[in-house]
Order: sequence, then structure tokens, then C-alpha cells
Amino acid sequence: MNGHDSESRDRDSQDRPSRNDAGSDSPRSSSCARAFARLKKRAEFLAVAKGARVHDSVFTVQAIRRPGETEAGLAQKSRFGLTVTKKTGNSVERNRIRRRLREVLRLSSAIPRNSLSEPAAHDYVIVARREALSRGFTDLARDVARAIERIDKKLDPRGQAPRGKTRSS
Repeated sequence: MNGHDSESRDRDSQDRPSRNDAGSDSPRSSSCARAFARLKKRAEFLAVAKGARVHDSVFTVQAIRRPGETEAGLAQKSRFGLTVTKKTGNSVERNRIRRRLREVLRLSSAIPRNSLSEPAAHDYVIVARREALSRGFTDLARDVARAIERIDKKLDPRGQAPRGKTRSS
């Protein structure tokens, strides 16, 4: 059929490496491409919004502590959500900010990865501002790591009691 038979196609495909080989340069094919778990549902974002906050000139980090439930004997990972509002800029700028922050989270060694010894994981939401576009990548990574350290201290159960109004009857 037109000089193309199934045997020659099969032979050709065996000679070429597949797109999913380990030697691929694509960032999506690497095993560390998704180094952090994501928040996806609106209810998860709303729950985190009620938690602790740390402000920076480039973003605000919100976080809550999740109970230390385990899945199949493994500790839960901390989960991250990214928010870039429409007032930040057009869709191109918002997506670029989101991509930069995702890459910071993927590459940063300072971001908590939750070992088995940790009693609980945290949910984080990073609410980005327009300044995230002009900040250098290394500075942005350092700022994110610092903000997460600061918010983790606020959420530390061994630390002080949470701030806020308490009702006494």
C-alpha cells in the first residue's frame, strides 16, 4: 500500500528512541518534574486562606497544618497552590508568574519535602504579585524559601499558641 507496509514502520520505530526514554531532555519526562503536590480544589484554597499568612514584597504565603494521616504507610507531602489574580496583569503575565513560581518550587531544596518523621504536612498557597516578574530567579527562590520557613515557625505546634481572638465564655 503506497510503499508503506507495517513491517517497515515497526523496524523504523525500533531504531528511534521513544519520547519517554530516560535520556530525554524534556523537563516533563524527568522524575523530579512534579516535586511537589498541588492544591486543586477551590475548597482547599479557601481552607488555606483561613490559616497563617506571611507577607513579602513579591507574594503572600498562606498556610495551614494538616493532620499527620498517612497513605499506605508514607507521610503525606506538603501541597502547594499558586494564585495570580487578574489585577496582576494579562493572561500572558499571569501564566509567566505561575511558571516561574512552579519552577522555584520544583528546584528549591529549601522547600519541605516531608520525611516520615514529620507528624504532619502543610498546605501552602502563594499569592503572587506583579513584582514576581521583575525579581531575579535566585532572589525569588530565596524569598520563597524564607517565607516558607517563617510560616512554618508560625505553624509549629511546639511554638507559641496561635494568635487571634479567643472567645471566653
